[in-house]
Amino acid sequence: MADHQHTVTIRHNFETGHRLPALGGKCVSLHGHSWWVELTITGPYQPEQGTVVEYGAAKRRVRQWIDTHLDHGVMLGQDDPLLPILADHGKVYAFGSDHPSAGLVWPTVENVAELLARVGNMVLADLGGRVVRARVQETHVNAAEWVAA
Repeated sequence: MADHQHTVTIRHNFETGHRLPALGGKCVSLHGHSWWVELTITGPYQPEQGTVVEYGAAKRRVRQWIDTHLDHGVMLGQDDPLLPILADHGKVYAFGSDHPSAGLVWPTVENVAELLARVGNMVLADLGGRVVRARVQETHVNAAEWVAA
């Protein structure tokens, strides 16, 4: 029995707008960020290859989901009155509307971190990887982490 575990971390960035009308203040306005995500992944260490998961496949899957659903789009809560208007004019990801964002009502940085942890677990499951930490940075000074229990 090993007394340690191996992890790997992949990073990606994306440009996405959001707004948080439930919070009040300046984040009520539609605005955008250059987001950075780091997913730390664990899984069965494969000593014959010296890996946990194959980086190329892991990065490709996570980046494809982010680029398809979030990059150069806007994240809104499912009850946001702007949702139907903006959905008619571009890429919109509605938080709380369905899997994998079920139960995540607004696109706060905390909820984006949890969403991307869920996405990572979804797209990496057949590679044997499991997300143990998701760190999302929405500005140079604001970040949130989701950590597996």
